[in-house]
Amino acid sequence: MSKIISVGHSPDADDIFMYYAIKFGWVSLDDAKFENIALDIETLNQATLKGIYDICAISFALYPFVKDDYALLKTAVSFGQGYGPKLIKKKRTTLKRNFKVALSGEFTTNALLFKIAYPDARITYMNFLYIEKAVLDGTVYAGVLIHESILTYDNELEVEREIWDIWVELCEGEDLPLPLGGMCLRRSIPLHDAIKYENALIKAVDVANKNRKTLAPMLLEKGLIRVDASTLDKYLDLYANDTSVKMSEIQYKALDKLFSLGYKHGHYQELIKAEDFLIPSEYEELRSR
Repeated sequence: MSKIISVGHSPDADDIFMYYAIKFGWVSLDDAKFENIALDIETLNQATLKGIYDICAISFALYPFVKDDYALLKTAVSFGQGYGPKLIKKKRTTLKRNFKVALSGEFTTNALLFKIAYPDARITYMNFLYIEKAVLDGTVYAGVLIHESILTYDNELEVEREIWDIWVELCEGEDLPLPLGGMCLRRSIPLHDAIKYENALIKAVDVANKNRKTLAPMLLEKGLIRVDASTLDKYLDLYANDTSVKMSEIQYKALDKLFSLGYKHGHYQELIKAEDFLIPSEYEELRSR
């Protein structure tokens, strides 16, 4: 009988795209079945703090809080390169020092960077789907948009600041991509199984990326994506591409920078290095020799 492995991912286009090569049966395991649920990213962050799912998409900024219970996966990652979440406000308005702002969650990466850049802002947290409306109706003066909304926001709004620009300033000359989100796996899963599950996910992301022209229309046809074909294409260019398949050295370096900034500004109790918390896949390589 196959083991059921619970997988939590967000409903945004890149997560759906990267996971559905498994859902459609293009990638599978002989002795395990992935069972997925799509929830907004902060709900997934909170679920990971509670240890609910075996494998879960998370904001990278959450990871230091769950490192003892979850290993960091090398795949299904989203990094920005010259782009990322956007701090938006109504046109023809000026933000005060202590402006009220809507963020998509306490443990999101954009929240960490925002709090470093705007320590006096009054923060309220809400589901990312409602942030644009909250700014338009005056519930808040500004909001940080994530996911597909960075491409589709209302004409009455304008960008006050790019989270990418905050990141660049904080990096002080280091040319690093902006770490946004990835996946983690429960440490209580036996190592041999953990390696198999990670390899299946790596393969799924690779297959999805290489078969984008086939997979993307299928997702649109089944109503699994919130945006139109043109927007989906642009969004996948940003967040579901060759750099999503398996983390690179520059991406590990960027993650370490994020963790270092969080530690320096008092958000983490200890300083960690990303590569110390991966699944040690070399174990399987040694066994197979």
